Amino acid sequence: MQLQELEVTRNMKNKFDIRKITGMRLFMPIVCLLAVLLINVITTPGFFKVTLNNGVLYGYVVDVINRASELVILAVGMTLVTAASGGQDISVGATMAVAGAVCCQILSGGQVTTNTFENPLILAMLAAIVVAGICGAFNGFLVAKLNIQPMVATLILYTAGRGIAQLITKGQITYVRVDAYKVFGGYFGKCPIPTPIFIAILFVIIVYIVLKKTALGLYIESVGINGTASRLVGLNSTMIKFLTYVICGVLAGVAGLVASSRIYSADANNIGLNLEMDAILAVALGGNVLGGGKFSLMGSVIGAYTIQALTTTLYAMNVSADQLPVYKAIVVIIIVTLQSPVFKKFMANQKAKRAASKAVAEGGNQS
Repeated sequence: MQLQELEVTRNMKNKFDIRKITGMRLFMPIVCLLAVLLINVITTPGFFKVTLNNGVLYGYVVDVINRASELVILAVGMTLVTAASGGQDISVGATMAVAGAVCCQILSGGQVTTNTFENPLILAMLAAIVVAGICGAFNGFLVAKLNIQPMVATLILYTAGRGIAQLITKGQITYVRVDAYKVFGGYFGKCPIPTPIFIAILFVIIVYIVLKKTALGLYIESVGINGTASRLVGLNSTMIKFLTYVICGVLAGVAGLVASSRIYSADANNIGLNLEMDAILAVALGGNVLGGGKFSLMGSVIGAYTIQALTTTLYAMNVSADQLPVYKAIVVIIIVTLQSPVFKKFMANQKAKRAASKAVAEGGNQS
């Protein structure tokens, strides 16, 4: 009898542990990432193979992590904006192009191409990040102060941003053919790991520490859940929303510098193209509610790598760039549906009905 009771107690503990694991915020994002990786393994047997050639790491996994760097940086900023304002900044791709244009234009001294720095590199990068921050501040003012819906407010720079970048570069693709500039999008010295990976990790850690060591993360969640109540308890909801858009703009500027360094030029038409949509998808795949409130920074990071892994998978399957958004949208719809609160509630109700039917059946058998 005692053995049976112990067995029942052990089974109850196991069920509790399973429910606890599946209920974790990062459970579904991790499952989605593993599912995409599993598809990669099936379609591309050598997906996890990593080789070292000429002192540089090569492989699909390395390419996914490397190419996702800009998206990871954007997803961090997009997470904060979404949590605080309940909307998204769709101008981050254009802000990347503006930052890249400012940096390359300063480095080239206004020339179309240059083989030497006409101005200090640190000056050009700081100027680019400041300009990106101003873009974020512009969006933040429209959303936080004027209470314009975020999608509408950021649509202004989404539309005009690349035109501004074209004005800065005078309609030309400005090339900076200097090895020191290529480092940020390539490799540093003899390090076999691409530099963008370190940059993405660095900024994720910085934002994570700031959110954890200060009350900013809690303030953002409070404002996102109920801005009016937060204001009544003394929080400056307007400033907090404004600050998240500035941070998002700065991070978009950093991502723009990385993207510009990869191609050692300022291509206003292509830098950051469509990345704003991938960033929003990364936030959604990370289990974050797009209506604002509680957020998971690491969930968004995982979501960014999931999106990039999906993109790499489709390219490996010889899907053309024109068809890529269609396949990506289908997969993303499935993943987001699985994470939907409505779907989870539906599955919980079905499970409860099955349990009730089973209990009724067992009761009938006993009688």
